[in-house]
Amino acid sequence: MKLHEYQAKQLFDQAGIPVPFGVVARTPEEAARCYDTVKQQCRGGEGFICNVKAQLHAGGRGKVGGVVAVRSAAETAKAAAGLLGRRLVTKQTGPDGLPVSSVLIDERSTLARELYVALTIDRFQAQPMILASAKGGMDIEEVAATEPGAIVREAVDLEHGVSDEACARVAKLFELNAAQAATCTQTLRAMWELFRSKDCTLIEINPLGIITDGRMLAVDAKVTLDANALFRHPELAAMRDESQEHPLELKASKIGISYVGLEGNIGCLVNGAGLAMATNDIIKLCGGSPANFLDVGGGANVEQVTNAFSIILADARVKAVLVNIFGGIMRCDWIAEGLLKATAQLEVKLPIIVRLQGTNVEEGRRLLAGAKQLNLISVDELEAAARQVVELAR
Repeated sequence: MKLHEYQAKQLFDQAGIPVPFGVVARTPEEAARCYDTVKQQCRGGEGFICNVKAQLHAGGRGKVGGVVAVRSAAETAKAAAGLLGRRLVTKQTGPDGLPVSSVLIDERSTLARELYVALTIDRFQAQPMILASAKGGMDIEEVAATEPGAIVREAVDLEHGVSDEACARVAKLFELNAAQAATCTQTLRAMWELFRSKDCTLIEINPLGIITDGRMLAVDAKVTLDANALFRHPELAAMRDESQEHPLELKASKIGISYVGLEGNIGCLVNGAGLAMATNDIIKLCGGSPANFLDVGGGANVEQVTNAFSIILADARVKAVLVNIFGGIMRCDWIAEGLLKATAQLEVKLPIIVRLQGTNVEEGRRLLAGAKQLNLISVDELEAAARQVVELAR
């Protein structure tokens, strides 16, 4: 689960990570009042400059007008009016963009340097990892693609946390003076404590700014939480903004199905995350492109299968569907019943390739063979099923 910048900065402030003072607003009138609040808090004079920053779960907003510099309450209200209610399209949102329902008004700092630091899970090493670069800012993705050596990695020990040596190496990479190095160490250790205590999967500060007066501030903030651990953090679960989530992914999450939309035209209905990944892989190897990752789980019932099918078919790009089920806890005859019910209720016209193996597989195949729906095709082997669905999607 992603947090908005203002929510992430609230956690940063509580953890001891220095951030610019800011206030969130949801109407132009409220934004104008927030400008005065920030100006007063920061002891600003005439022409005091603030940012009005669109709040959405995507990066790149600064390049598309999502961050506006203002010098008065009136300018703040105007900028907020231009952002609130708008769907902002960035490189990370997709063509439909994401809605802006709030803006953050915070002090605009003059940056001498822009650094990058993040804490995430290195799944190849199976441990937390600090990522750091002296080339932070809006073009960090380009830096990662063209200069991978400019981003260094520092492993974090699960028991002992961020080591003195790791802090020293990051400070040296950033070419910090003694005071800045101390702030950097404080920030890295606060990030780890936040990461550990709140069950995060990502904390990113970009930029970690060196202000012209020498201070170091987390100018921007991204936090992603492990949704599976939210039961331990009801106060964080309450921060969820469903308007920022893909409608199909949101619908799937509410009925206990793992769904991620992709860019292809072959819908996939699979039980088990590993099998779903393997199914997507074999579709690619056979020359096709999956439209989604969908895992109905090991114990899904007929209703969940029907709901899962409706989610797949709601994607207009889908031209064919591959159902790949290994029956363990999930019985193949349940899957077959769910497919028959779904295709009947939804009046499915698309071709559906069904590959069943495991518990009650013969009964499942018998049900499919006796069905009147001519668009259900049962195939025993996965590679043959993948090749056939790729051809049908074409």
